[in-house]
Parts: sequence; structure tokens; C-alpha cells
Amino acid sequence: MSPWFIVVAAVLLSLERIAYEVIWRAPDTFCTFCARPMVRPFGEPIDILQKFFYGFKGVQLAVFFGWCYGYGNGKLWPPDSGGLALCIGALLIVAGQLLNYSVFAQLGKVGVFYGNKMGYEVPWCRDFPFSVLNHPQYIGASLSIWGFFLVMRFPYDDWYVLPAIETLYYALGAHFEQ
Repeated sequence: MSPWFIVVAAVLLSLERIAYEVIWRAPDTFCTFCARPMVRPFGEPIDILQKFFYGFKGVQLAVFFGWCYGYGNGKLWPPDSGGLALCIGALLIVAGQLLNYSVFAQLGKVGVFYGNKMGYEVPWCRDFPFSVLNHPQYIGASLSIWGFFLVMRFPYDDWYVLPAIETLYYALGAHFEQ
């Protein structure tokens, strides 16, 4: 594994967490940014943050597929890792996406995209998945990433590198958004 490739991937993947941390800690500054004439046509701060979310997911997927392509010798097709890794990976992806869907279903766009920090009334939710997990969206994202790399890169020795980095980033995000 190339240390430079790992560093570039880690930096690109960190941009999402850094942006969310800055917005979480300085929502007024973000709202002021969103009120600029060039930014305002893109919607309310919640809408703009949602657009950032999609952009960050695009970067994340580009890094993931770039990793698979680069370490897969120019191929994206996953290795023949056996049925067990494929089944576990698929189950992790489904469980992770179920958690993410449940968060969006419970909180809606305003709740997911920091509406409570931007002056919106967001009621506290204690229903599933919040009834069993403190940060179900971050756990869901981490499970999905581990599942993806189990399917796409296991048993190669690089399969766990990006999932470990992303898990660290999500854990730090959960910690600092308390």
C-alpha cells in the first residue's frame, strides 16, 4: 500500500467531517454564508447543507472506487472472496442503510441537516433507531462502508484501511457533536 495514496484518501475523506464540525459549532456563520447573493439561489441553509451532503457522498464514493480500482490492478470487480465475505458484507450494507433510512424517516431533512442548530424546532426523538443507538446515522454509515469493502476488497490486505479511517472519523464526529 502506498502511504501517499492512504494520506490523499484520508484527507479527502476528512473534508466531510471537518465541514460538518465547523457547521455544527458555527451555524450562524454557515447561515450568513448561505445568505450571500451567490449562494442564496441554492436554497435555505438546510437545503445547502443537504447539497453539501450529496457532494461529500460523491467524493466518498470516488475515493472508495478509486481505491478499489487502484489496488484492484485496474479492475473494479470484487475478488472471489468466497460466499461468507459477500454475505456478511451485504448484510452490513443492508443494516447500515436501514439505520440511515430510519434516521431520515424519524428526523426528516430539517432534523438530519442540523436544523436544531439553525433555529428550527426539532423535537427530541426517542423512537427507533434512537431507542437503541446514540448515533445511528454514523453507525449506519460505518456499517455500510465496512460492508462495501468486505464485498469489494476482502481478502486483500488493504480491505480494512479506509473503513478503519472512516470509522475513526465518524466516531470523532459523534464525540464532538455532543
